[in-house]
Amino acid sequence: MLTTLAVIGGVLYFTGGDGGKKTAGATGSPSPSATTRPSPPPGVKCVADGCTGKDAQAMGCSSGGLGTTDRSVTIGNALVEVRYSKTCGAAWGRVVRAGQGDEIRITVGAHTERDTVPATGGGIAYTPMVAVADATGARACVTLASGQKGCTE
Repeated sequence: MLTTLAVIGGVLYFTGGDGGKKTAGATGSPSPSATTRPSPPPGVKCVADGCTGKDAQAMGCSSGGLGTTDRSVTIGNALVEVRYSKTCGAAWGRVVRAGQGDEIRITVGAHTERDTVPATGGGIAYTPMVAVADATGARACVTLASGQKGCTE
């Protein structure tokens, strides 16, 4: 009788004790710290850190309502904006009604991206994107060619 119990105990130990009912290839639930991002929608080519340093329009982060203005301020005649895409997890700076040589910057923590309004830019310039969890950590600043400076709050 003891031998029979020892054999049954050994079988249960080595098979997991479920009588072979586990589905092949099944695994336990992921750890609570494991996070996965859903796949981005069609046309979106980057997410979060993968967007840093890239163009919002080229990556599909600014079109179709994905990019919104979070904050703005007028400096001189220029409108300075923090633009944000929740889908892409990134922010960028935009300046409109700007003049040639005006510089727009977006800063998140220690990371800054910048762009300068070209002669043929139509008074608009965009910075490359910076990854953010939300737009509150992003600040857009402009330095006008005249020397006047200002930032979003």
